Amino acid sequence: MSCKSCSSSGGGKPKGCLTNGTCSTSGCNKLEVYDWLANIDLPLGQQAYDVLEVRFKNSRKDFFRNVQKLQIQAGDIVVVDAVSGFDVGIVSVVGELARIQVRKKKKDFKLLEASKVIRIANQKDIDLWIKARSKEKELMYKARTLALNIGLEMKISDVEYQGDMSKAIFYYTADGRVDFRQLIKNMAGEFRIRIEMKQIGSRQESSRLGGIGSCGRELCCSTWLTDFRSVSTSAARYQQLSLNPQKLAGQCGKLKCCLNYELDAYLEGLKGFPRTDLRLKTQKGEAYHVKTDVFKGTMWYAFRGENELYPLTPIRVKEIIDSNKKGNKPDDLKDYQIKETVVVEDGYTNVVGQDSVSRFEKSFTKMRRKNPLRKTRSNRNKE
Repeated sequence: MSCKSCSSSGGGKPKGCLTNGTCSTSGCNKLEVYDWLANIDLPLGQQAYDVLEVRFKNSRKDFFRNVQKLQIQAGDIVVVDAVSGFDVGIVSVVGELARIQVRKKKKDFKLLEASKVIRIANQKDIDLWIKARSKEKELMYKARTLALNIGLEMKISDVEYQGDMSKAIFYYTADGRVDFRQLIKNMAGEFRIRIEMKQIGSRQESSRLGGIGSCGRELCCSTWLTDFRSVSTSAARYQQLSLNPQKLAGQCGKLKCCLNYELDAYLEGLKGFPRTDLRLKTQKGEAYHVKTDVFKGTMWYAFRGENELYPLTPIRVKEIIDSNKKGNKPDDLKDYQIKETVVVEDGYTNVVGQDSVSRFEKSFTKMRRKNPLRKTRSNRNKE
């Protein structure tokens, strides 16, 4: 879900947008952070925060110390410490904003035990990084074949090489627990690298694969959504949606994340509505609740065996419920329903007949009648 031309050019800058990785096309800017503290100067005598946030592939981020006091800005490609080697990533946050990110995302962060930034990536590091990225797809297909040969019920969805190509992280999805010890032995003997397995959920897999949702836009998880919150069927009930799994489920097979977007607005609007399980008792019979329009403030009720719906305001419904508690029953719901005023709008009218296809035929016949001696083209040719 990124630009095909956003690899790298001379000097370590990405090609394509040429704006240090802050382009706004597709999912390239999914992990970007806007530095709203960039124009604020530090107080006198205070040194800049020496911790950087570096992002890698597959939404992976970590914090590193800039011990050497290198002049690093957001978007620079750096080489950082890794387990038995080094890794290459892109700097996403620097300065005081990195201090806020550390407090927010990593509360147990210990400054003295943090990994360090080795150097700003040179052309050799970038070439090795690009080479590792180009071999990941082939490595994934071979790993899938090894898993099928053993008979493991798992799906390897993505592979991430370390910057020095000494280690690879395999991301997989599975319904249950998988014993992949034999698979790791086979892959280590086949690929001659260190292997790390990470299980991800179906939502994370969809964010990596990408696609088009039912709304016609790219998936939120593959473009801008980074935190996946749990979605329950109660979100659909509050929004008066039909509980159809085929319509409520996304490409990941789970409930759509967009069900939570407007849930707070519906919950705030439903605070002034009475309970829907209470029936309205009238002389005609008991009316039950059918549906509710939260933003219009309308509740529809109907009687058993009838198709007519009675729109009522929440205030009117509360009045009927209070009268029922006192033992009173209204005659009918027609006295309480909302009286809608029908506004007739002036539509389009064909005043002078300008929409008629044959509107020029009458004028042509009149012209012919006025000039009876007019010679046609065929007669003039004969003469």
